[in-house]
Amino acid sequence: MQSIRQCVKQLASYSKSAINKTSILSSATNFTRMPTCNVYISAICRNDLRKYKTPTKFLDYNKTVFPPQKPGEERRPAYVCHMKANIKYSPKKMWYISCFVRGMTIDEAVKQLSFMYNKGAEIAKEVILEAQRLAVEEHNVEFKSNLWVAESFSTKGIVIKGIRRHARARMGVVHYRYCHYFVRLEEGPPPKQYYLPHPKTGEELLNDWMKQLHMRKIPNSL
Repeated sequence: MQSIRQCVKQLASYSKSAINKTSILSSATNFTRMPTCNVYISAICRNDLRKYKTPTKFLDYNKTVFPPQKPGEERRPAYVCHMKANIKYSPKKMWYISCFVRGMTIDEAVKQLSFMYNKGAEIAKEVILEAQRLAVEEHNVEFKSNLWVAESFSTKGIVIKGIRRHARARMGVVHYRYCHYFVRLEEGPPPKQYYLPHPKTGEELLNDWMKQLHMRKIPNSL
């Protein structure tokens, strides 16, 4: 009887040790299966760009209240300002696209951007179409095609630094650059020459300077 009891106790102890070993192995395997974070721990992994401030002064131009116009005064054209902040795109690449659409009608700008196979062109097209919708719905523009791109520019956004692994256990810094895109649509036909065709001559510059001197006001004078 005692030998049977000893055998049962030994079997019970062996079973406990086996259960402990399997639990340790399972925990180890679970630990190895756990996803480890990448080397670069930045806001790009977490995708929480809301804590960064976005520019808001450009949109305040939509809230400007102008005084009433006189009966014989030329009608003031309507305009709308719109923007998109924190675009995951290079500011230098976005600058070329923003300069490309300046001075175009809105239909021509959308048509030209539709044939550009760039990420920035698609973003600029989206912002321009949103500004067109806001102009009709909120700024009392009668015809949505009677608009032209008066201003279009991009600025530097946030820059997030990350770490990139190199050989021989070394690290390198990688920059994740963002940009902001701004556009202002104005009612009416576009000008014939948005950019100056040629620089002004010396005589033209002198005439402009003399005109400014004639138009100036000297305080406490007759």
